[in-house]
Amino acid sequence: MDRRSIDRINALARLSRVRELTPEESEERAELRMKYLAGFRAQMRGQLENTVVEYPDGTRKPLREAGRKKPR
Repeated sequence: MDRRSIDRINALARLSRVRELTPEESEERAELRMKYLAGFRAQMRGQLENTVVEYPDGTRKPLREAGRKKPR
């Protein structure tokens, strides 16, 4: 998400504290929030997919596999 969109979200938030937003402004704010959250989730998902757990013996496993028990 670009800086202009984030600034617009913040401007609408400040405006909503002063007065009630018009239906168009409310719709714009909702749309911008959805885009912001989608970007945030994608970024967080990418971060977690690249996270590894390092065990005391020096082995490293992706976070996704770290919690699984080994079959006997």
